[in-house]
Amino acid sequence: MQSAHFGGQIMSSLPFRQIHLDFHTSEAIPGIGSEWDPAHFQAQLRRGHVSSVTVFSKCHHGWSYHPTAVPLSRMHPHLSFDLMGAMIEAAHAIGVKTPVYLSAGFDEKLGRTHTHWLKLSPDKSEALGRWQEASYHSFCMRSPYTDYLTAQAVEVARNYPADGIFLDIVGPYWICGCQWCLEAAHSRGLDMRDPDVQLLIARESYVQYAETINAAVHAVAPGMRIFHNGGHIPQGEREIAALNTHLELESLPTGGWGYDHFPRSARYAQGLGMPMLGMTGKFHGTWGEFGGYKHPAALQYEAAQTLAHGACVSVGDQMHPYGRLDEATYALIGTAYAEVEAKEPWCTDVTSVADVGVLSVEALQRLYPELKPVAKSCDTGVARVLLEGGILFDVLDLQSDFSPYPVLVLPDVVPPDAALVARLAAYLRAGGRLLITGSSLLDTAHGAFALDLGARPVGAGPITPSFIQPHFPLSAWEPAVFVVYDAGQRLEATTGTVLAERQEAFFQRDYLHFCSHQHAPSTKESAGPAMVQTDNTVYLAYPAFRLYAEKGQTVLREIVLHGLHALLPAPTLTTNLPMQGRQTVQRQANGRTIVHLLYATPAKRGEIEVIEDLPTLHDVTLTLRLATPPRRVYLAPQQTDLPFTVRDHQVHATVPEMTGHQMVVFE
Repeated sequence: MQSAHFGGQIMSSLPFRQIHLDFHTSEAIPGIGSEWDPAHFQAQLRRGHVSSVTVFSKCHHGWSYHPTAVPLSRMHPHLSFDLMGAMIEAAHAIGVKTPVYLSAGFDEKLGRTHTHWLKLSPDKSEALGRWQEASYHSFCMRSPYTDYLTAQAVEVARNYPADGIFLDIVGPYWICGCQWCLEAAHSRGLDMRDPDVQLLIARESYVQYAETINAAVHAVAPGMRIFHNGGHIPQGEREIAALNTHLELESLPTGGWGYDHFPRSARYAQGLGMPMLGMTGKFHGTWGEFGGYKHPAALQYEAAQTLAHGACVSVGDQMHPYGRLDEATYALIGTAYAEVEAKEPWCTDVTSVADVGVLSVEALQRLYPELKPVAKSCDTGVARVLLEGGILFDVLDLQSDFSPYPVLVLPDVVPPDAALVARLAAYLRAGGRLLITGSSLLDTAHGAFALDLGARPVGAGPITPSFIQPHFPLSAWEPAVFVVYDAGQRLEATTGTVLAERQEAFFQRDYLHFCSHQHAPSTKESAGPAMVQTDNTVYLAYPAFRLYAEKGQTVLREIVLHGLHALLPAPTLTTNLPMQGRQTVQRQANGRTIVHLLYATPAKRGEIEVIEDLPTLHDVTLTLRLATPPRRVYLAPQQTDLPFTVRDHQVHATVPEMTGHQMVVFE
């Protein structure tokens, strides 16, 4: 229990420098492929330091980019040659892999003639109600459409030397009320008006579709890589992840995902032990943007962040209808990928090192659907707190092994599930420690916590907001009473040590009585404990992680981190990186330990987070706890040796200077 956890291994068989090359091309545009030049295509791939490029078989518009014999399938009406085949041939000639893309959920051409195969909302309005919008229409995978799509995938796998199949816009939660879905429910006596039944049928449809495609493709191309993309790897859905041969974590920070999403997603996905890559984009915004260019500093940072989390890198691009890659794009990508190429030897066959396991609220949703409205904010908040606190963590589900982690975090709303509580009790007996917040493990029916947390709950707070008075020093503030934008839980101390007290406002603000512009002030009287510590638990009586995601209250983050450090007095890694710094530790199969240090400052520009600068940091100190002293400590890829000292299994070193990303290798 006292050593950090080494998480799931990511195999090195995926190419590190991939391009996801979109080519969704309308029939309203002429001259498709008219500027195709294999030499120019190859030159841009070389310029971009690209090792794999996903090429298109069929786009969202429904057109194929190669001759096709599949009934109902057609090559793009303005394309006169086998563009996909030519791209595969040109890429393979210079050693670049070529997975093949098929739009799975969308096929606009077919949707106009086979509307009865389209997905319908349960009230049957969706497919027929949006034809006058510039939008695609989704197909139901229980309809004969799956046979059509399967034939297209098999045609590619049989006729072309593809290096994989990428099927897009599919997922296990897309509800449909078409005739096939209704029959699937009604034949078992299920009522499709029930939301739980709708989700059950949707999930079954997805699994049936994926298994059908996988079996058909592997029958003609055994071992071919297949990935079914839905934009996010669902946490707690291992059987859904297992329908893929590898994972692709779509996460465009500027496209709506933000810079918090990828670290949280990767810290879960790496634990699944499957090959994975992180997918960002070259666009200023999101997919489908022509003429949009991300700042080079942003792409360099995003590629480095992907490596730091044990993944290969994929950058999304979109080719012009004329079939010519954009030179400015591959100059942009090449800047980032030249760095990735130099760093690859220290990023293969790695496992994550973590001190803390976080139980994902998202992963609990299947058992507890009522958690869905707060799952994202809880999970985002806990990841943000731990990232900013420099804590090494993994994201866990109910199938994860808890025992290797010195500390587990149960964020805000973890129910007192009997099986989970039994596992946690055994974990505590074995020496583990718990950080618990909000209503986690609160058994409201019995007015008690499911485990001994050193306090007794006496009901929800009566007034929002309330106040907290820490009994420990804070780094940036004098002793004070701080507002908390939630009522939280009221407590009575039992066996625990009180770390912080609660105070109430004079009254709840309403038209009968209010004070000043917002809430009433504190009464300055103690209303019981707000934070309690036992030998192996710390409990904070507020949904701190949801609040941090929504309010960004930095003092609340520091209060949480104080509790975490009380449970984790000897972390694996400590550094003096600024708050926006990020640090991870990866262990290579050859025994090397690699510390990844990252620093950039995303800023909001309109609705988009952008990175424009990679400031240089000086004298970054780090202390790494290792069981065996290293023979050598050096910077990679520079191969510059660093002086180091060892005391009590702690290795101390200083990085004189770093910009954006620096790897420090201990071997």
